[in-house]
Amino acid sequence: MNKWLKPLLGLVFLILICAVSVRLLTGGETLDQYAAANPEIAYATPDKTETPSASPSVSPTASPTSSPDFHITDTESTESTHFADGFFYQPLTDAVVARITGISYPVSETIAPALSLQATNIVSDEEEIAISYEELSYMNVLYYDFNGEVQTGELICNQKIAQDLIEIFYELYQNEYQIEKIRLIDEYGGDDTASMLDNNTSCFNYRAVDGTSSLSKHAIGCAIDINPFYNPYVVFNKNGSGETYISPEGSEIYADRSQNFPYKIDENDLCYKLFKEHGFVWGGDWNSCKDYQHFQKVVE
Repeated sequence: MNKWLKPLLGLVFLILICAVSVRLLTGGETLDQYAAANPEIAYATPDKTETPSASPSVSPTASPTSSPDFHITDTESTESTHFADGFFYQPLTDAVVARITGISYPVSETIAPALSLQATNIVSDEEEIAISYEELSYMNVLYYDFNGEVQTGELICNQKIAQDLIEIFYELYQNEYQIEKIRLIDEYGGDDTASMLDNNTSCFNYRAVDGTSSLSKHAIGCAIDINPFYNPYVVFNKNGSGETYISPEGSEIYADRSQNFPYKIDENDLCYKLFKEHGFVWGGDWNSCKDYQHFQKVVE
């Protein structure tokens, strides 16, 4: 036994000498020393949410919806005209085109079946659509709602009145003028009546004038309706019946403009003054009917 002990002790001693020499020569450190010096690495836990070799996510194209609760705002693009923080307008993006096609913007009978969602605004293949996507602008604005809180609204309008509208809505915002909602008509399935009932302020909608076959100025994005429930559309002696037609239903009390009530548009109202300054015609000045919510502008 003794004859093996001496060589074994010599081997252990040699190993210790080698280990000390290596540490001295390389400046090495123990695991404890390494951990103390690099806690973010030594004590890090694996990220369980990380996906190996993940590729950038691609968002699906936004689609129109008829739900009034669905509300998204398009992001500002490099082609936008920036007016002030929260106020810009720009050409329609692919996402916006997808939202409005077949709803506020019409599609032909041939194209309609190919859409992912059911189209509600369909024209014949022979009909020439009066306005192109390229002639429209998407607009982002800020406004004060009926609770006095700042909200973000979106509009689509004719590009020729976009600068007018952005200036008008900026002035309304600066003066804390209250508007209940500013949403695309597409959130109501393109249904103008549903939008009015919800007191929604909107602009572009390819449709005829209520009760006629003639295209509305909304169809070319040159008209806008402000707080429509409190500023109804009134037709006197409709179709020679002697009756007065008031839309939307339930807003009859607001057809009496001799009364004072909140959100009424008249000649003393800031909204009226701003639109008139920018060359718009007010529907409240018409004779055979009164469209108190409505402002429109003729463009070349």
